[in-house]
Amino acid sequence: MSHHVHAGDLNVAYLESGDASGPPVVLLHGFPYDVQAYAEVAPRLAAAGARVIVPWLRGFGPTSFLDAATPRSGQQAALAHDLLALLDALHIERAVVAGYDWGGRAACIVAALWPQRVAGLVSVNGYNLQDIARAAEPLSAETEQRLWYQYYFHAERGRAGLSQNRRSFCRLLWRLWSPSWAFDEATYERSADAFDNPDFVDVVIHSYRHRFGLVPGDPRLEPTERLLAAQPRIAVPSITLDGADDGVMPIGGTSQHGAHFSARHEHRVVSGAGHNLPQEAPQAFAQAVQDLLA
Repeated sequence: MSHHVHAGDLNVAYLESGDASGPPVVLLHGFPYDVQAYAEVAPRLAAAGARVIVPWLRGFGPTSFLDAATPRSGQQAALAHDLLALLDALHIERAVVAGYDWGGRAACIVAALWPQRVAGLVSVNGYNLQDIARAAEPLSAETEQRLWYQYYFHAERGRAGLSQNRRSFCRLLWRLWSPSWAFDEATYERSADAFDNPDFVDVVIHSYRHRFGLVPGDPRLEPTERLLAAQPRIAVPSITLDGADDGVMPIGGTSQHGAHFSARHEHRVVSGAGHNLPQEAPQAFAQAVQDLLA
């Protein structure tokens, strides 16, 4: 059963489990996934005594905007402020924050800019802040090929394609990004319902255009974006993870991010897992969170 709370610009839908007085843990999903990514992680952490919060991000599932006039921004600063607002709305002073893809980015940003709110960080793909000033610099041919979907979203053809074919398009990304994960149709459909959110397309398209400097962001978030442009270091205890079979982010591109962490930091590579690491390897992800709680 989901709960709802007004938090910043959003009416956030979230799942909660575990001991309400236990150490708080917030688990954040990515694109194109939803809270089902933590279906096997959350019970493990709840059983260990944690208070586990799993929200749907902006543009996903039952989470909605409170005001029709609010920009449907998908920029990195928006995701971070959503997480901060959720912590405030739930009266959580400090939490272990853990995530991957978009959710990992939100967790990394809050850990970097507001470390007093973060007891520990678990991030898939390492230091997950976007360096927008360098976004136009070409990467290796293999990495550029992995990012084809981002370039597709830069054109109106991509917006139309995502809008018209969102279920088949996102299913394709699941297959490409997790080549060793034999998920079935029922597993996919449990998450695919979240893509029917009326703001899904607008938020996604804005996210993949803003990170390349192609569209302006929400003006209210520019002070945060300026701080992020400095690529601040993360000064909280952190465990970063890579799936050995990740079809988006090659391991070599993330394991070099240790210089961005100034507190205790450990990097782990999880064999047999792709981009959706918590759903593909729930034990490894839960263990990373538990190690920080300990």
